[in-house]
Amino acid sequence: MIENERTPDLRRCERIAWPKPIIDNHNNGILKIWKNKRKGETRILLWFEEAEYLVVLSERKSYTLFWTAYPVTRGHSKRKLQKEYESYNSGESR
Repeated sequence: MIENERTPDLRRCERIAWPKPIIDNHNNGILKIWKNKRKGETRILLWFEEAEYLVVLSERKSYTLFWTAYPVTRGHSKRKLQKEYESYNSGESR
């Protein structure tokens, strides 16, 4: 896809400042946090379910890299994240 043909996601743009406070407050008990493997890399997911927002970090050997962040508003996407979170916390995907 050519960049100048893309339509901006305004909901995503409105939340451009959200990742830092979410990351900074990761231990507040409100977020659902888990790890998964994507394309051979370990990702850390921070899901602010109440605000329908997901922050994805990439775990490296000696540091953690911000990867992406976006609103999660579709029912099937929420169900998929919830299933993945529950699976991780039950020890199935560690």
